Amino acid sequence: MSENQQITILIVDDELSIRKLLEFFLKKYFSVVTASNGKEAKNWLDDANYPDIVIADLNMPIMNGLDLTRYIRSERKFDDVPVIILSGSESDEVKLECSEAGTSDFITKPFRPEYLHTIIIEKLKDSGKL
Repeated sequence: MSENQQITILIVDDELSIRKLLEFFLKKYFSVVTASNGKEAKNWLDDANYPDIVIADLNMPIMNGLDLTRYIRSERKFDDVPVIILSGSESDEVKLECSEAGTSDFITKPFRPEYLHTIIIEKLKDSGKL
């Protein structure tokens, strides 16, 4: 698989252990930025930063992954940025709500980092970034 340090991945999760695990695994392939909640991620985006892909936990305090997705989709400059939601829920209703908000994929926790890497590569190819 392609390795590209020019690709920036924004990881948003309130669990430090998940952020660290994903950062450790993905920094071998990409440039990684982390945020502990959706508001922190929104602030980073509002500071004229541009991720190539966003991976966000669904359930977070302050601003959850669904609200972050809605914000990203409301900003034209992020139209081509895939958003992958991570969640402990397997509910079809939750998956549908995320899909309607504009997520690109939904991954149920727990998951293998290698699986997430495969999905990231697929979404980056689909968006023309790889």
